[in-house]
Amino acid sequence: MHIPDSFIPMGQAIVYWVIALPFIFMSLKWARKELDDMKVPILAALAAGIFAIQALNIPIGMGTSGHMVGAVLVSIIFGSPMAGVLVLTLVLLVQGFVFGDGGITTMGANILNMGVISGFTGYYLFVALKNKTGIKAASFVGAWIGLLISALTCAVEMSIAGTFPLVAGLATMGLYHLIIGFIGEGLITAIVITAIEKSRPDLLDSSVTNAKGVRA
Repeated sequence: MHIPDSFIPMGQAIVYWVIALPFIFMSLKWARKELDDMKVPILAALAAGIFAIQALNIPIGMGTSGHMVGAVLVSIIFGSPMAGVLVLTLVLLVQGFVFGDGGITTMGANILNMGVISGFTGYYLFVALKNKTGIKAASFVGAWIGLLISALTCAVEMSIAGTFPLVAGLATMGLYHLIIGFIGEGLITAIVITAIEKSRPDLLDSSVTNAKGVRA
């Protein structure tokens, strides 16, 4: 799902940077307001875990790869999709500038897809479902669909760039991430959230366990 530099022309890449930057700034504002001495180590541990799971790239053809993202997991734990944006931004910065994984010019698109679109879509789907289905099922569906939507968005972006045809891109990215989202992203998110809820519910934001409040 990492879009390399050569896959999107500079003009289009700049547009995605422009869209992503306000979310990055808002995530930094969220961090200054919400993170304390207890939450910072948790955020760092999640960032390290997400960095590790994203190293498991699954080649899916046309120069692209599929993998898990983790933005929804972070968003649920901290009760805000801004947490997901922040962590994915940090992870993608290290991957791009230190390890050369993914593009530099296209990093705005990658942050937009994996941090913003996946995080916001999955988190608010979780919010909409959690009182009806329970936290476990809601976190599974949120993470699964969040990953799928971000993958489809990636296919649309590369189609606009002329990298590969829209229908083939949607079919390829959609099918693989439908599977990856089910057996990887969705299950892992549900397992982790359920485990935290049972063993250390104090680590979950109150908006996750309290039906009366959800913060943006």
